[in-house]
Amino acid sequence: MSLAVMETGPHSMEPDPEDVLRAWQELDVPDGWRAEIIDPGKISLMSPPSNPHNFIAELVQDAFHPAKPDKTGLYQTVGLWIAVTGRLFIPDLAVIPRSIVRESKAPLAAHEALIVVEITSRDNATDDRVKKLAGYAHGMVPLYLLVDAWDPTGPSVTLYEQPHNGRYDVHHTVSFGRAITVPAPFDIELDTSEFPPGSEWK
Repeated sequence: MSLAVMETGPHSMEPDPEDVLRAWQELDVPDGWRAEIIDPGKISLMSPPSNPHNFIAELVQDAFHPAKPDKTGLYQTVGLWIAVTGRLFIPDLAVIPRSIVRESKAPLAAHEALIVVEITSRDNATDDRVKKLAGYAHGMVPLYLLVDAWDPTGPSVTLYEQPHNGRYDVHHTVSFGRAITVPAPFDIELDTSEFPPGSEWK
């Protein structure tokens, strides 16, 4: 579930992205919730994820932990700013150099992430498939892993690579149950056999 906490009316001027960013920085967000700028000029609060969502996130984190490069960390609550589009996302997982997280003020520039992972929920799956896909490409995030338990063609995992001009030039999709290859700097086969499909989420 998402709630709009700041948005412009149909006849109002588009706010300055930097003003919206400052408003985001000043928000007092309830524990477990996330504030994102998925649509320019609009801050949305995202409710805490479900247990199946968290279960998948934990499996993915376990897979990436031994494979991540030295001096990087796995983060679940880091805001990533895409200045060119005025959007700000908080991915379910991101691998980022620790020095960047330690020394930089929130949010971070999206291109600092080595990979971002989004796990769809039923009510916001389109955002992850369309808006965040384009946003991460515009932000020059090199790898975007989309775990889509609600894919209408069947639960799937897609890895997007090589961002260029606001889109990813390469992508590869597997169904839940098959492994997907994540290239350097990780070089792992991500096992999806334990990922619960959306039909099993309660």
